[in-house]
Amino acid sequence: MRHRHGETTPQADVWTGRATSRVQWFLALIGAACLALGIALAVDSAWETGVAPLAMAVVGCIAAGLLVLFGTLAFVHVALRVDEDCLEVRCGHIGVPRRRIPLSHVVGAEFAPHVTPRQWGGWGYRWRPEKGTAVVVRRGEGVILRLWDGHTFTVTVDDAEAAVQVIKDRLRPKAPGPAH
Repeated sequence: MRHRHGETTPQADVWTGRATSRVQWFLALIGAACLALGIALAVDSAWETGVAPLAMAVVGCIAAGLLVLFGTLAFVHVALRVDEDCLEVRCGHIGVPRRRIPLSHVVGAEFAPHVTPRQWGGWGYRWRPEKGTAVVVRRGEGVILRLWDGHTFTVTVDDAEAAVQVIKDRLRPKAPGPAH
């Protein structure tokens, strides 16, 4: 493994990296505000038009708030872990959604200097028929995996060049050991 200063060290058993999105925190605050509005309407309501409009407003605000809050918090950050056998991607604070890709299913890995949410149709876990699957939590560098079935999997992660190098090193066939 190469460090930024050109030093080389023996390869670690596990490589980990992550990427974080500051924009998603702002969206999570908007979701929390909608949730708070729904609760405030339910607790301290002075609506005189009836119960049905009040119930619809409360349920709508709470549902929208929860959807936005949990939908954004799931993609505030992504963690990438590469060990001897597989690559694992975990999103958000509880690690869901999660994807585990055995390295035996990977044909190659490429460094992508500019991955953007716009290319994939937004943040999150994305699938596009012409591009493959991606986990995009922010704009920036990423890893593109070419899988044996012809599909690709892209993930945004800091220090993606190091991740690509680790993956490529692990894809190389191991040299046979001495005969006993």
